Amino acid sequence: MGSTATTPARPGFGLAAASALVVGSVIGTGVFALPSALAAYGPISLVAFVLVTVGAIALALTFRSLNARLPGSGGPYVYARDAFGEFAGFLNAWSYWITAWAGNAAIVVAWVGYVEVFWNTGHHRAWSVVIALAGLWLPAFVNLAGLRSIAAFQVVTTILKFVPLLLVSVIGLFAMSRANFGAFNASGGSGWSAISSAGAIALFSYLGIETASVAAGRVRKPERNVGRATVLGTLACAVVYLVGTLAVFGTVPHTELLGSTAPFTDSADAIFGGSWAGRTVGVAAVVSGFGALVGWTLIVAEMPRAAARDGVFPAVFLRESGTGVPAFGIVSSTVLASLLTVVSYTSFDQVFTTVVLLSVLTSVIPYLFSAAAQVYWLATEAQLRHPLHLARDLTVGLLALVFSFWALQGSGEKAVYYGVFGLLLGVPVYVWHKARKGEYGEVSPTVISQGATR
Repeated sequence: MGSTATTPARPGFGLAAASALVVGSVIGTGVFALPSALAAYGPISLVAFVLVTVGAIALALTFRSLNARLPGSGGPYVYARDAFGEFAGFLNAWSYWITAWAGNAAIVVAWVGYVEVFWNTGHHRAWSVVIALAGLWLPAFVNLAGLRSIAAFQVVTTILKFVPLLLVSVIGLFAMSRANFGAFNASGGSGWSAISSAGAIALFSYLGIETASVAAGRVRKPERNVGRATVLGTLACAVVYLVGTLAVFGTVPHTELLGSTAPFTDSADAIFGGSWAGRTVGVAAVVSGFGALVGWTLIVAEMPRAAARDGVFPAVFLRESGTGVPAFGIVSSTVLASLLTVVSYTSFDQVFTTVVLLSVLTSVIPYLFSAAAQVYWLATEAQLRHPLHLARDLTVGLLALVFSFWALQGSGEKAVYYGVFGLLLGVPVYVWHKARKGEYGEVSPTVISQGATR
């Protein structure tokens, strides 16, 4: 690992690459595995998907406004710190960091399901773990190779996965059978409870809409390109998600979908007949997941690096490789994602759903603080804004805030337990870091030392 010295300017991402980073990070393997996770709730989960899409677009518009105010790497961490102080910024950076590496664990679990269309078709758990670890560490090596390779890789993998996914989704609309959908609400509970629970799972598929703002320091003309990339990327993903999930529900019988590890492969086989179509989609899913892991492995290190630059995270997160990428953040986060993956495969029956809900909960906290920061700034600057513009922006900000609370309550007791526990683990880290630096809030070190000698 290299030093923490300032690195020379690099070309960075343009609008196309920044949009590809958003789409590549959002459309990972989530969309490819999500229909099976949502099948437990039935077609009512499509209602949840629509509501989540509206909330995701509100968040994308909120991030666009926030980045225009505070351009630069860090995203939700920077917004919370500027609006509510350093400790709020730390909690957001810590929570988002957990989201990123826990999300990588969820992505790689779904990715393994499609790799096993070609190899380890018997789903032997030991080999599944080996495949998953390879899926985590190969993207880490791609990132350590440098930013230029990441930008090119994101554009290529986004095209390779987006086109066949959209093609299968659209053609699938004409091959649907009403009998495949099953009961509208298959959960056995109330309709609103099913929508809330399905919505929390569906939100995972939109994690990453903020990636352009997190890596804004690496985007050319961030004041223009970050906002555009965020909104364009989110809208593109929304179209594919809604059409694709509907097509899978309508082409794969509900009972088969419940146990499927590769639902889009099953859908393609049902649409076109024969295994060639499913294998083609399987290749797209493998490429998609790998591209998402490459993007998220970069993002997972950007948030703690931005916080470390402000002295909120340990300075070790500033260490870079010779190619100028945050090497310590990449390696340490990949180690944590690997540990979570191994634990998930050995301890949880519903591996994908469990890890998804954990990463959703820890991601919603930064989303909530970001929306709250937007509402706070709009309220404090109300007299400086045109009434119509204020009403528009405030409506979007409040919608994003309400959406974040809704996603929190839908995450489930287990996710809340593990998520809050992981979040609060950051408190002693913050205390240790501040004490090590000799910073004691508003009370000076001199006063503290005098009190200790009495």
